[in-house]
Amino acid sequence: MANYQFNMPTKVFLSIFLLPLFTTVGLTQPKDKFEPLQWKNPFQPDAVDKAVETGMKFLLKNQKADGAIYDRGNPIAITALSLMSLAAVGHLPIHPNEKGEAMAKALDFILLKKNQNEMGYFGKDGGRMYGHGIVTLTLAEMLGMGMDQEMDKLIREKCQKAIDLIVRSQKVKKNQSQQGGWRYSPDARDADLSVTIWQLMALRSAKNSGLDVISTAISDAVEYLKRSYKSKLDEQGNPINKKSGFAYQPGGHPEYATTAAGLLAMQVCGQYESPFVLGAADWLLENVPQTNRKFFFYGTYYYAQALYQRGDEHAKKARKLVEEILLPMQKQNGSWQGGGSEAGAGEVYCSSMAILALAVKYHYLPIYQR
Repeated sequence: MANYQFNMPTKVFLSIFLLPLFTTVGLTQPKDKFEPLQWKNPFQPDAVDKAVETGMKFLLKNQKADGAIYDRGNPIAITALSLMSLAAVGHLPIHPNEKGEAMAKALDFILLKKNQNEMGYFGKDGGRMYGHGIVTLTLAEMLGMGMDQEMDKLIREKCQKAIDLIVRSQKVKKNQSQQGGWRYSPDARDADLSVTIWQLMALRSAKNSGLDVISTAISDAVEYLKRSYKSKLDEQGNPINKKSGFAYQPGGHPEYATTAAGLLAMQVCGQYESPFVLGAADWLLENVPQTNRKFFFYGTYYYAQALYQRGDEHAKKARKLVEEILLPMQKQNGSWQGGGSEAGAGEVYCSSMAILALAVKYHYLPIYQR
């Protein structure tokens, strides 16, 4: 008989994964002493795992008969956020369990014919271009996640129409400082960073998924982000202020939420070592998550994902801070609740954003992978 030698990692693998299986089917016991045992995961869930699990249960409790997941307004966009948060922690619409079935129903709801008009717009329920970008990003991320060919084709068709609308909207004539961005409606003649980020993320995800995205749409949007960075530029077009952030609109002052959003979008578009990225990442280390900040959940979602992309010490510090602030905020029913304007958005919105922020531990969604 061959004398097999296993290295330590192999032994660990055998002891953790194969021995429980052998025990289950009775291979390690005499036949007359066979006692079937149920396999148990040797890795115990930590505080983040538990918070995410109860958060997901809260989302599922808010699913309606038609598949929508929401508690206030904007059902299409909020359902898309909920769907994306479930996918971000490793669940898929094809999984034969409660979460998979809920995701499949949510996806069916988003794809209803009534939810997208003939121009490709998903924002007519009150979500406006915010909602349109969120839904488009979600659909682009759902492509290739194991649905059947018919469903994949439908997602692809609807997502392409939505992308085409984003590109047309960007081309609406604006003044020079606003060009390349988007605002509340497809025909808007101005722009702001918060709306722009959702469109840019959708474009990038769609391009990654093989949809038709004109390259200038992404590059023009990146130029808009650079104009929103608070610093004068040198002769090479680089910021003179080495530590600063992104403003809501060009000429404004950097804020926590907009800087985090701009930082993530720049990196998703491949600008990992841009001086704008380096400066914004360092600025955010000094402007950390605080519950009294404007648009706390929106900003913290971007903060967590953006600094995860940056990696190293930025990622470690950000994850620790985000977990320390979000975990105690979770309510007994599994939800998170925002203050200020986010309170009006509902607990499903805040909970979805919180789960997406905590999801850096898992990094399943393609758009958020380094």
